[in-house]
Amino acid sequence: MPAVITKDGVEIYYKDWGSGQPIVFSHGWPLSADDWDAQMLFFLHHGYRVIAHDRRGHGRSSQVGDGHDMDHYADDLAAVMAHLKLKDVIHVGHSTGGGEVVHYLARHGQSNVAKAAIISAVPPLMVKTAANPLGLPKSVFDDLQAQLAANRSQFYRDVAAGPFYGYNRPGVKSSEAVIENWWRQGMMGGAKAHYDGIVAFSQTDFTEDLKKITIPVLVMHSEDDQIVPYVASGPLSAKLLNNGTLITYKDFPHGMPTTQAEKINADLLAFLKG
Repeated sequence: MPAVITKDGVEIYYKDWGSGQPIVFSHGWPLSADDWDAQMLFFLHHGYRVIAHDRRGHGRSSQVGDGHDMDHYADDLAAVMAHLKLKDVIHVGHSTGGGEVVHYLARHGQSNVAKAAIISAVPPLMVKTAANPLGLPKSVFDDLQAQLAANRSQFYRDVAAGPFYGYNRPGVKSSEAVIENWWRQGMMGGAKAHYDGIVAFSQTDFTEDLKKITIPVLVMHSEDDQIVPYVASGPLSAKLLNNGTLITYKDFPHGMPTTQAEKINADLLAFLKG
């Protein structure tokens, strides 16, 4: 399998299809590059080169015991970029992957980057603090870790069957195939990476990172996101960015790149061509 070895010896798996301007996709917790299937096929057919990697400890990458923090996530993304010698890149991140993209751009610079998009993303900061009163209490994330430690398989099943795709909303028809695919991706990864990743995505403050970014960034977020609440995320990120554009959806779920792929792909394509 194609992979790059990081400076600390971690094997990062990636998939790389097509030619043309590269789009690099960063996935959400606790998933893998496979979560981008609907986007990679769509943009491949529109003439782009599409690349997605499995975050360390996730999917087919090494299940190491440490380095599950945003600094390492950003550095691992930089390793993929350097290995493939990518230029004029478009970065797209979903959820935790949105945080990874933002931190990568602030930490490693924007010299080879054209645009970026963050979808249902965790920045600026998920956890509630004195400076971030709209965030979620730390007890929410402590509970997620407790559920993961107690029965990871059941926990992942419940997340996918409920709030992640909005299947707990009245009148929403669930898809067993989508639920099983989320569970499959989650269970491919390592429990330690996923346990530590909850802290990484919830307690990393991206405020200063967002302020450093000057390239055009599309922020896509739904008002009905049950995983990363809209009020403390998308609109705040768009304001902190120097060149941010916000698209708000009314009743899409957190996992809208999968369940509303047609609309998300169309909006993303319009931004890339605009």
